[in-house]
Amino acid sequence: MTNKLEGKTAAITGAASGIGLACTKILIENGATVVLIDRNEEQLAKVCAEFGDKAKPLVVDLLDGAQVSAMPEKIEALVGPLDILHANAGAYVGGAAAEGNPDQWDRMLNLNINAAFRCVNAVLPGMIERKTGDILFTSSVAGVVPVVWEPVYTASKFAVQAFLHATRRQVSQHGIRMGAVLPGPVVTALIDDWPKAKLEEALANGSLMQANEVAEAVLFMLTRPRNVVIRDLVILPNSVDL
Repeated sequence: MTNKLEGKTAAITGAASGIGLACTKILIENGATVVLIDRNEEQLAKVCAEFGDKAKPLVVDLLDGAQVSAMPEKIEALVGPLDILHANAGAYVGGAAAEGNPDQWDRMLNLNINAAFRCVNAVLPGMIERKTGDILFTSSVAGVVPVVWEPVYTASKFAVQAFLHATRRQVSQHGIRMGAVLPGPVVTALIDDWPKAKLEEALANGSLMQANEVAEAVLFMLTRPRNVVIRDLVILPNSVDL
């Protein structure tokens, strides 16, 4: 354990599993107190019990706008003023646009775009008032390189990148850093609906990363000197040719 983030408070959405859980672990190991935000109350309770006093559960349905807008007050009651927001929660839908299910698209777009933007809107006033803060997104390499087998998911991450960079330029004057980690394929529940043959091929040729590798990148971003911002950090398996 190190103290790179000692005394810092963080909130991570989608924290009960996958990348969010890995990021929670590494931030706590480096001294931060983390509010784990997720809709899965049972899983939140389980992982917070494992992490101890540095982990605080907060059950939120990110698709309920009122619940998201109410988060800052609840976060502050748990840990005090918020230093770090990691807008990590997301969903994945791949496949051909002509064969897709628009209802599934709507849910993914609401979570990947609307909920993430609302989270930022909720916490920015407090950070602007305190003249400091870090906001990170879990984006995707699909946010900078259109991926042919996931057009709607790719569109959602392009939207994240556009919002991030426009907002970053608005708030940098207030001492707030904003950036995104953009991983390639990661072994999480988001790829559960990949075609079996594609998943087996990816596992065999080493073109999948682990969640802890993304978490290490997030820690790097958060621990740069305050005058330095890692605007975009793309991380890929070495075998991915993009």
